[in-house]
Amino acid sequence: MKSLTKAVFLLLCVVSGAATLGLSLSAGPHIVTAIKDWKTMLGPDTGAMTDTTDSGASREPLYWVAPMDPKYRRDKPGKSPMGMDLVPVYDDGGDAPAGTVKISPEVINNLGVRTAAVELARMNDEVGATGIVGFDMTQHHAVHARVSGWITRLNAQSDGDRIKRYDRLYDIHSPELIAAQEEMLVALNANDVRLVEASVDKLRNLGVSQGSIKRIRENRKVINNITVYAPVEGVVGSLAVGEGAYVTPGTRLMTLTGMDPVWVETEVFESQLGKVKLGSEVLITTPSLPGQSWLGKVDYLYPELDATTRTAKLRVVVENPHEELLPQMYVRAKIDATAEHETLSIHREALISTGSMDRVVLVTGSGQYKSIKVEPGRRSRDRIEILKGLTEGDEVVVSAQFLIDSESSISSDFMRMEPMAEQPETAWATGTVLEVYADESIALIQHDPVTEWQWPAMEMEFSYGDNLPVESFTSESVRFNMRKLESGAIQIEAIESAGSDRQ
Repeated sequence: MKSLTKAVFLLLCVVSGAATLGLSLSAGPHIVTAIKDWKTMLGPDTGAMTDTTDSGASREPLYWVAPMDPKYRRDKPGKSPMGMDLVPVYDDGGDAPAGTVKISPEVINNLGVRTAAVELARMNDEVGATGIVGFDMTQHHAVHARVSGWITRLNAQSDGDRIKRYDRLYDIHSPELIAAQEEMLVALNANDVRLVEASVDKLRNLGVSQGSIKRIRENRKVINNITVYAPVEGVVGSLAVGEGAYVTPGTRLMTLTGMDPVWVETEVFESQLGKVKLGSEVLITTPSLPGQSWLGKVDYLYPELDATTRTAKLRVVVENPHEELLPQMYVRAKIDATAEHETLSIHREALISTGSMDRVVLVTGSGQYKSIKVEPGRRSRDRIEILKGLTEGDEVVVSAQFLIDSESSISSDFMRMEPMAEQPETAWATGTVLEVYADESIALIQHDPVTEWQWPAMEMEFSYGDNLPVESFTSESVRFNMRKLESGAIQIEAIESAGSDRQ
């Protein structure tokens, strides 16, 4: 029975293995072909470059380099001083800098690679916002009673009535005004010039018009009901009295406010404040009146942000000759944010933002591309200002750049924007000695970041001289001085306990 079980198990294993082998033989060529197609899309160079020519023939690498130190070269595969695998470098027909990707014209066409020049131009932009129409408060006039009396006639019947300047506003019967008129008549009869002038000034201050004063002088009669005229043109608001009402000095009767121009108050986000300037033109539209638009200008930026919405309020003055824009009406505003001066800029599609770095793919030659670091500035609808990293006339990729960037960024040094600082030959570091190979004069140390050489914290091997007692510091925290040798190796020149003072 046991023999039968074993025979069945062996038969199943053979069948399963045969099926797997058949599947691999059938699918394998397709997988290999797909991988080769993708690898041949990008030309040979450092980093993750292809190791075949356009015809598919294998090539020998020129040399191997350390991924984090292109100056460390070897003529065969191996490990870098940091313990990383060396990267092969192939002959690409020229001495291209690190990170350069070479692509054949056929592949460029298949990928749909498009390029555009870096230009010096003005950034055309606009800021969109919504707003509410309000009265122009410079045309706001409050009407108050100046004397005690009764309103015998009122020209304004309700809020919203339109009153023109010098129209009859209301009539008032006031004993105080009657007494002032009688004083002027006495002065006229006495032919006392100074007293007449004083009486006239008193009537003016009480709100009597120049025409009424002239009529009193000519007719030598008291006017029982004095007419008060509108000092400005506007719309009646806050009407607080009616005919027959008794008023006293200081009583607010109504307000008069003009309708041309009007104010539009809107808000923009904190991040957009730098684009908005006093005097910027604003296009106003409203869903209430489709097809119509009005032009205005930014008149005032309020000096405070809303702490909740992080927006800033601004005021736009809009001409409203036909009084079609009504107070409290909702409108849309497009604020012209065109830059005042020309700046260096690229198409928005050309910028690759990774969160920690902004870069573009630069055209370095015929069929050659390289990812470089840039510093962007203002952004408009279709362009981005470049503060650092590019010059006028450079060409950058604006489509299919992500595939090229993924290949170039593997070995690119991203140092076009600013020259690489000269690194010192020696540097101090701190770490822990993990193990010492005394026969080979090599110490394995887990060290902290080394800012002088831009090293991250890592575990690596160091060589040391015969006169250094490195083995005595095994499993201890140490501070050591190291030097880069011409061979590329790193050698410890001095070592001490981490708690001691540096000499």
